Amino acid sequence: MFYYLNGTVSHIAPYLAVIDCGGVGYACRTTHHTIAALTRGKPAKLYTHLYVREEIFELYGFISEEELSCFQMLIGVSGVGPKAALAILSSNTPEGLALAIVSGNEKALTSAPGIGKKIAQRIILELKDKLAKGQLTGSGGEAFAGGVTVIPENKASEASAALAVLGYSQGEINLALKGVDLESLSLEEIIRQALKKMMKA
Repeated sequence: MFYYLNGTVSHIAPYLAVIDCGGVGYACRTTHHTIAALTRGKPAKLYTHLYVREEIFELYGFISEEELSCFQMLIGVSGVGPKAALAILSSNTPEGLALAIVSGNEKALTSAPGIGKKIAQRIILELKDKLAKGQLTGSGGEAFAGGVTVIPENKASEASAALAVLGYSQGEINLALKGVDLESLSLEEIIRQALKKMMKA
């Protein structure tokens, strides 16, 4: 229903940002990372997800499409609701979450309040399985790159798999990784540099 909101930040609270669009204030549930990027009274653009369940009708907003994609991915896992997804994304950047899924790092997920070992294992198993089968979809409905190795053999393939989790096609990933120092940089820095290149494209 809403793809993004573009307006002025009128109110900020824990896990909440209100964006004024033409005199209408839209309350968006969000993460610590998004809130840290906002300033009251300043313009902002949030990518949104409308969550509707029975009598629940809530809007979620994120500073980047990558964070939105990760949120949609997480709430697609059985037993993971919006509150848990926000907690995970408040404790992990999108690239950090992608790495945790690809590498099976449960500790990165259990560092979020209220996330135990069992739910962390379920998130990793379900998303790895969907990634391997090419079943993950991004915020625009596009399929994530299928056939990605879920047990990468080197930094290049691990970075590629992590970027696929964030919703990029294999062609986009290959272009973004060209020229990036895959030997000396950390995995998270490789992903961060690739994301910067794709955002400029």
